Amino acid sequence: MFPVVVHEAEEGGYWAEVPAIPGCATQGDSFDELLKNIYEAVEGCLSVDIKDITIYGKEGL
Repeated sequence: MFPVVVHEAEEGGYWAEVPAIPGCATQGDSFDELLKNIYEAVEGCLSVDIKDITIYGKEGL
C-alpha cells in the first residue's frame, strides 16, 4: 500500500501525489476519475522494462 495525498485543484477537480514514489502524481476532473488515474499512475511509475535492467556481480559494484 502507498499513501496518497489528494488536493483540490484551484481550477477545479483534484490532483494527487504518492510521496513514496518520487514524481508520481496525476489529476482528475472528478474524484472518481482521480481514483482511476491514481491506480494507473502508480502502475506506470512502478513499471520497469526488464530489458533496461543491468545486473552486476560483486566486482561490478
